[in-house]
Amino acid sequence: MQSTSETNMDTVLTAAPPVGLEVGHSFQSAGRTITESDIVSFAGLSGDFNRLHVDEEYARSTPFGQRIAHGLLVLSILSGLTTQSNGYRQLEPFVLALLDINCRFPKPTFIGDTIFVQVTVMEKIKNYRPGKDKVVFRREAINQRGEVVVQADFAMMMRSMGERI
Repeated sequence: MQSTSETNMDTVLTAAPPVGLEVGHSFQSAGRTITESDIVSFAGLSGDFNRLHVDEEYARSTPFGQRIAHGLLVLSILSGLTTQSNGYRQLEPFVLALLDINCRFPKPTFIGDTIFVQVTVMEKIKNYRPGKDKVVFRREAINQRGEVVVQADFAMMMRSMGERI
């Protein structure tokens, strides 16, 4: 008798490719609030103790008027929210490798901001390598004010969508 996890894995591995994974296809993640604990933990993990992130008095004297989250912290949360989304879970069996990331940070993220991720296919090169496509996904972290705080283009190598796994 197969275990439930084996049965679920078989279902994932034999799933049909997502319909419509062409330029313009998009999906969203759930939201997540950025906390002071996130910032302190990331500073400890990364060693980035820039005063703009960890010193409230200093940050008040800047144009931001308060501490801001590390850009790389928000990029990491963007990545995590994406991979937890149903849209990504449908693609996961076809993902082979991350090729490149091109990223910008147009607005700051503050403690207490809640972000979600909008993912849109920007480019698809079929047969980038034999049996493999290159797909560029634009991932945008959007806060509760509707502002894009991180925009990152993830170039991914994917199993060609016409193939079964």
